[in-house]
Amino acid sequence: MDKSLYISMTGASQNMLAQRAHANNLANINTTGFRGDFEQARSMPVFGESYPTRAYAMTERPGTNFSQGSLLETGRDLDIAVEGDGWIAVQAPDGTEAYTRAGSLGVDVFGILRTSNGLPVMGNAGPIAIPPADKIEIGVDGTITIRAQGEAPNVLAEIDRIKLVNPDPASLRKGPDGLMRVEGELEQPADGAIRVATGFLEGSNVNAVSEMTSMLALARQFELHVKMMRTAEENSRASERLLQIS
Repeated sequence: MDKSLYISMTGASQNMLAQRAHANNLANINTTGFRGDFEQARSMPVFGESYPTRAYAMTERPGTNFSQGSLLETGRDLDIAVEGDGWIAVQAPDGTEAYTRAGSLGVDVFGILRTSNGLPVMGNAGPIAIPPADKIEIGVDGTITIRAQGEAPNVLAEIDRIKLVNPDPASLRKGPDGLMRVEGELEQPADGAIRVATGFLEGSNVNAVSEMTSMLALARQFELHVKMMRTAEENSRASERLLQIS
């Protein structure tokens, strides 16, 4: 009895964790540059002083879906989308270098180029600082060109270049803040082959239909686990009655 009860209990609890992963994907279906998480469940033997006679369910997040999302045209000069493989380097709140595909950029009151959630964008020598300018342009290779305030339309100055990197996807891990980092938090070198599209943003790569289908399947599995726990409880009560009769 106890085996079926605890196995069903672990199955139900892990179904809830899997639902959480899919719910997070759905919640970010409109998040710029979001990469959906995979989830899977496997049997996990219980090891102890004796032989592993039981196997419980365990949900894992084996990785992140790195497929590219669709490009959304905005026409805004500071919106960029990475074409193909590659990432935009930013400075995480803890000061380390992290990577994102969210290319909605802006300049704060101090002239620092930041993402829409306030993270400084990295350049050749740290966060990019932009002097007061009438116009800012970002080239296909990430080069930032400005027309300073009061200058003639043909007087342009190249000030920095957005750091674009292309690490091995197998070494990337998504943090709780949604940013990607390389194992060991090693800073990656800039890759000059990466190109960006100006005036575009990359949408989320989450497939709503697939996520909803998975959530429905997990809900049915959860109901089955609960039913098995109830059956185990009924069997336990029946056993108690037999013992009382005897």
